[in-house]
Amino acid sequence: MPTCADGHTSAAADYCDVCGAPIENPAAPAAKACPSCGAPAGGRFCEVCGHDSALPEPVSRPAPGDGSSSLGWTAVVAADREFYQRVLALGGPDTVEFPEFFPERRITLQTSTTLIGRRNRDQGVEPEIDLGIHPVDRGVSTQHAVLRIRDSGLTVTDLGSTNGTSLNDTDGLLGNGEETPLSDGDRIHLGAWTTITVVRG
Repeated sequence: MPTCADGHTSAAADYCDVCGAPIENPAAPAAKACPSCGAPAGGRFCEVCGHDSALPEPVSRPAPGDGSSSLGWTAVVAADREFYQRVLALGGPDTVEFPEFFPERRITLQTSTTLIGRRNRDQGVEPEIDLGIHPVDRGVSTQHAVLRIRDSGLTVTDLGSTNGTSLNDTDGLLGNGEETPLSDGDRIHLGAWTTITVVRG
């Protein structure tokens, strides 16, 4: 029986009767290329760079001359056990469990302003870095923080989040609305266990 690109066995030979995806070559379905690194990707997460194919497709790159054409930043999202232990030691929410499995996600910053938070369709919140994808860090606010690309470099601003935002293994929280410059390799800690490392280039 033919198999679609997502691995479902289908009785139909033209479209998968499980997910509806077209079956171009029932005998040997073509492997999709990872949109982030170009490596063959057969599942949701790329085995080379960890890109999540369930994320929205990146918007078209800005045209030269609009002030944001040389963005060149990537946000690497990971579950950070050391940060989680620090949160618990400081009396943080012990009802939020550390995830058993959380594949690293790499998100290229596509615009000069990138919202970090959790998607909420009722409120019309659609963050570019959506931390509401399973497993969800319940310590992250719907609109937690924002990354901005300035002429001088990348900055982060906490948006009055419930549990705050800190940097580089420190326990001091950023001030609400305070725009803080970032450097290549800086680590942004938010929620109960989420760390976002910003990488230039």
